[in-house]
Amino acid sequence: MAKDDEKKESGEWKEFFWNPRTHELLGRTASSWGLILLFYLVFYTFLAGMFCLTMYVMLLTLDDYKPTWQDRLATPGMMIRPKSDPLEIVYNLEKTESWDSYIQALDNFLAPYNDSQQAMKNDACIPDQYFIQEDSGEVRNNPKRSCQFNRTMLGSCSGLEDRTYGYQEGKPCVLIKLNRVIGLRPSNDEKSPYVSCSVEKGYKDGDQLGQKTAQTNETSAAVEYFPPNGTFNLMYYPYYGKRAQVNYSQPLVAVKFTDLSFNTDFNVECRIKSSSDFKISERDKFAGRVNFKLRINKV
Repeated sequence: MAKDDEKKESGEWKEFFWNPRTHELLGRTASSWGLILLFYLVFYTFLAGMFCLTMYVMLLTLDDYKPTWQDRLATPGMMIRPKSDPLEIVYNLEKTESWDSYIQALDNFLAPYNDSQQAMKNDACIPDQYFIQEDSGEVRNNPKRSCQFNRTMLGSCSGLEDRTYGYQEGKPCVLIKLNRVIGLRPSNDEKSPYVSCSVEKGYKDGDQLGQKTAQTNETSAAVEYFPPNGTFNLMYYPYYGKRAQVNYSQPLVAVKFTDLSFNTDFNVECRIKSSSDFKISERDKFAGRVNFKLRINKV
């Protein structure tokens, strides 16, 4: 009896999969399957068409040279070179290998700023005024020209006068740059924005805890700026974007620390100063400022 039930059940499953009498596959005839497949073909073709149409309309609103919507911070970010993670420059004056990586990083970063490269690609602009290159209606003024930022403008931090950028003699150079923001005009008057760095003396080897606390707010170390006064000249602004200004060279400010004590931590904060009154937020440590640690060890 049990065997008969199993055969009956097996036969029902086979008949459901393919019924030779009604020519049904899985309970549906060929015409029924055809209608279902046709429906889904039309349905998914319609969805694909709607997606393509939506993407096409959206792309029509985009500009190849300028973002349609620009919601970046009004205050540009600031960063240093050489850059490490975390942001600190620590080396031993007597061990060349401890600071050689910083030299290599600066050499590579400044290679495009060589005077010969700048003269070949960029223009000698009029300083202390914006380099405006607006489009004429629908006529694109592209590619836009860029102003020269020559490596020699960095003086003793250019790596030309001193190949070690001051690291060998304990007077290291650090480069400051602002992040690119399309259309940014960093000044409301004719004065160029500039960088101002403060140096706080921290922990020194051999100090007791009480001594460390007392010295935390002590300002120390002389600072030199290149170009003079640490300015980002107005002629490098506004920036029109990577595709519009192919050869754009970001202006730099070199900061040279000329009077650092050995075996001592120094906390450095550099800020952008401008008549635009950039907002410095305590929650964003890179908006308009950058903080890093500086230490030179010597036996």
